[in-house]
Amino acid sequence: MNNGKIFELEKLSCKLQDIATVVHDAVAVCQEDTIALLALLRQLEQLHREIRDGAFQESLPNNRQALYSLLKDIESEGGWPYIERMRLQAFLTNLPPEATSGEEWGSGRVGEWGK
Repeated sequence: MNNGKIFELEKLSCKLQDIATVVHDAVAVCQEDTIALLALLRQLEQLHREIRDGAFQESLPNNRQALYSLLKDIESEGGWPYIERMRLQAFLTNLPPEATSGEEWGSGRVGEWGK
């Protein structure tokens, strides 16, 4: 690997660390605010989608050797990036016991939550 490539990788690493720091700072500001944290998660998911469907797709290899190299890198570096959504069951475990056992959840009509 040449020195120019190493320098570019170091610059990218620093930028990624800056992004991680900004995200962690945003999480700290949103602490205990579920709606704000949900907005942050939605923004991160949107950014993931934009990068994947835009610049990443455009940069995909156009020959077998380059594709093989990319797939080998994906496999060796931890797989495909994925933003996992919380499963409903895990979400419900955070409810207090009295809310899940005796309380009626309503008829299922829109607007019943919060009544």
